Amino acid sequence: MSDGMQETEAVEKSTPEDQPGDRLKALEAESDIAADYLEELLDIADLDGDIDMDIDGDRAAVSIVGADLSNLVGENGKVLEALQELTRLAVYRETGERSRLMLDVSNYRANRKTELEEVGRRAVDEVKTSGAAVKLAPMTPFERKVVHDVVAAAGLTSESEGEEPRRRVVVQPA
Repeated sequence: MSDGMQETEAVEKSTPEDQPGDRLKALEAESDIAADYLEELLDIADLDGDIDMDIDGDRAAVSIVGADLSNLVGENGKVLEALQELTRLAVYRETGERSRLMLDVSNYRANRKTELEEVGRRAVDEVKTSGAAVKLAPMTPFERKVVHDVVAAAGLTSESEGEEPRRRVVVQPA
């Protein structure tokens, strides 16, 4: 520049989300850390279980399968929710990054997802028939997400209301 001012270039910082290959590597690393943490937990608890790792969309997914792991699921999946949060904390401790890792034990979440998709379809049908909003029973964040996805796919809208642990989905008429 002729007036003596220096031109500066903006340097963009690259994040793992910027490069698909980098993001995949980060998710695989999350899975590995989670698997190691869960293996250690199973050893301490003297439980037999196999750990499967996968990438599901934009998040790491880890499953524990085995004989009787119902104690790791608990009533209505409460122990599973807590175990997932502990596993996410273990990943955070190692990576310094917040994890959206999804944990399943003995296919509890997979089976629950199927049940919730049906709940969502019934709610959509009821709203379309009655023309009135339908409030569902309180659900965990995972459960609410499943129902929101079903409602959106059916062309309706939904929202969550209330405070945890009584937060619920309300399906709105079109």
